[in-house]
Amino acid sequence: MKFKQLEISSESKGLKGLIQSPHFKKSAISILIGAVAGFIYFYFTEGQHMDTWGFQDFIKNTAIGGFFGFFVTNSPCARNKC
Repeated sequence: MKFKQLEISSESKGLKGLIQSPHFKKSAISILIGAVAGFIYFYFTEGQHMDTWGFQDFIKNTAIGGFFGFFVTNSPCARNKC
């Protein structure tokens, strides 16, 4: 029996290749939209009624919105794997 040797080469694209990928751009845009939506939610629910904004509340709502944007683009169902 003769077997052929399988040559496997890594596909290291590096950081530049990662940033230029369409999936990364889609994720970044979704995170930005989610963060803006989180800020808008904060502003219309709590922000208008506060004399001074709590920095922690602002960051919390913006981060949660960004996470939802990230989850929408990277969930298994978004990538047709559910």
